[in-house]
Amino acid sequence: MTANRTAHRKGPTEVPLLEQTIGDNFEATVAKFPDHLALVMPHQNIRWTYRRFNEEVDRVARGLLARGYQKGDRIGVWAPNLVEWVLTQYATAKIGVIQVNINPAYRSNELAYALKQSGCRGVIAARQFKTSNYVRMLDEVRGQCPELHEIIFIDDPGQPADWAKLLADAETVTPAALRERMQMLDRNDAINIQYTSGTTGTPKGATLSHRNILNNAYFTGATMRIEAGDRYCVPVPFYHCAGMVCGNLLCTVFGATIVAPAASFDPGETLKAIEAERCMGAMCVPTMHIAMMGHRDFDKTDKTSLRTGAIGGSPCPVEVMKRLTTDFHMPEITIIYGMTETSPVSTQTVGDDPIDKRVGSVGRVHPHVEIRIVDPESGAVCAVGEPGEFQTRGYSVMLGYWNDQARTREAIIEDGWMRTGDLGVMDEQGYVNIVGRIKDMIIRGGENVFPREIEEFLYTHPDIQDVQVIGVPDEKFGEEVLAAVIMKEGRPPLTHEALKAFCKDRLAHYKVPRYLQIVPEYPMTVTGKIRKVEMRAQAVKSLGLESAAQIRTA
Repeated sequence: MTANRTAHRKGPTEVPLLEQTIGDNFEATVAKFPDHLALVMPHQNIRWTYRRFNEEVDRVARGLLARGYQKGDRIGVWAPNLVEWVLTQYATAKIGVIQVNINPAYRSNELAYALKQSGCRGVIAARQFKTSNYVRMLDEVRGQCPELHEIIFIDDPGQPADWAKLLADAETVTPAALRERMQMLDRNDAINIQYTSGTTGTPKGATLSHRNILNNAYFTGATMRIEAGDRYCVPVPFYHCAGMVCGNLLCTVFGATIVAPAASFDPGETLKAIEAERCMGAMCVPTMHIAMMGHRDFDKTDKTSLRTGAIGGSPCPVEVMKRLTTDFHMPEITIIYGMTETSPVSTQTVGDDPIDKRVGSVGRVHPHVEIRIVDPESGAVCAVGEPGEFQTRGYSVMLGYWNDQARTREAIIEDGWMRTGDLGVMDEQGYVNIVGRIKDMIIRGGENVFPREIEEFLYTHPDIQDVQVIGVPDEKFGEEVLAAVIMKEGRPPLTHEALKAFCKDRLAHYKVPRYLQIVPEYPMTVTGKIRKVEMRAQAVKSLGLESAAQIRTA
């Protein structure tokens, strides 16, 4: 088999990797562009230059030093897209504290697990977000987290000024002390933990280094030709790798402006920010673009400043991609593919790719990254055109799952290859198309949902005998969650409203099944394995989702 017929590619290496910590790289940008606009957050009346941004970051960093945070300590951040989130991202990077990203949609069970498993010493949190009362939930779980010493609430009017006290504490620490701490850090140090759902029912803490995420931000932005002074819209949540890496870090590496339109995604506010700030690009998941294109203000919004952007997190329908290049005025928009465990991007399209590749693939291998498609059973590298598991290795592969060597060894196999669990096909030019997921992961609006986690939770319902969770196509979110339930003998059928009530405050909203089917049995193989592919086909037909399925697989 000749090399060009093998589904194995290495990215270009002409441009060297950045061998800096995030703090050093950020300060280099500040030194180059002190008066450039760095951060725009209309919902908090923030409009800061790089000089001001750095001053505020240093205050938070010195405040944390005053509280005794050491290199390697963990601090959770549980909040929507607020300026305090961004400040903590860069402040922790400057002092070597590992930031633990906590999903704003988490409920008490998930929150307790993340705080305890990571051993967080502190939490910086909003007081509430939408219907979630963070104060109450943190009070509920605090006793379960023996290493948690303090909670720093982001100030609300009329509430105790936790954040203000942290900033006041900064006055007791000198800038020289901060310099000294920064000099202790190494680019390979762990700096971030991001939790991803696990097939065994417990999330896994993907642990990332300065080198991991700084370089991924750099090469993702370089592929889009981001430059100093560009304004880049970041409506995706900061807690997600797409927000903090492909949004915030991507901007500060190049001296561009982070434009965060709202605390959480709002299509109208995002369109308003794109027009008002003359944004040249945006980082979105497909559902966000779909929502904006369906908004009443879409046609009257001036989008002519747009040129590019990155779209990822879940599969994007071909017709949506075509509209983005025309109606949304983003002719050079790129598709990115990856996973949190790979910092996240492994492949990306570029602006001058042929149109069929730009809308119908996830692009080619990233710089300094190696990818291959392998037979899931034998591990042999596939030929081009043959489906197999997408695997990757290089600088972007995580350090491992926090305090979980067993699952790290399952994910990162011999010679440093990261197993993604995704089924992909590579063509002769090296373009990759993702065609499925080995482990039945559901991607709902950019959120990774693993059926096993939901199944194990629903097994605790007293009336449920068996449950299988599958993903079904959805025009808005890409996929939605369906629970197929077998009831215990003599128990009345469960209603959807009762199911949602059982899940309320115990599962994040995006994990709660959108659909419920009561079934007498499951389709099985002769060896007794449940045929989820057949279940999905039956569900698509019975729910009348054929049109969504056609869009999803186009």
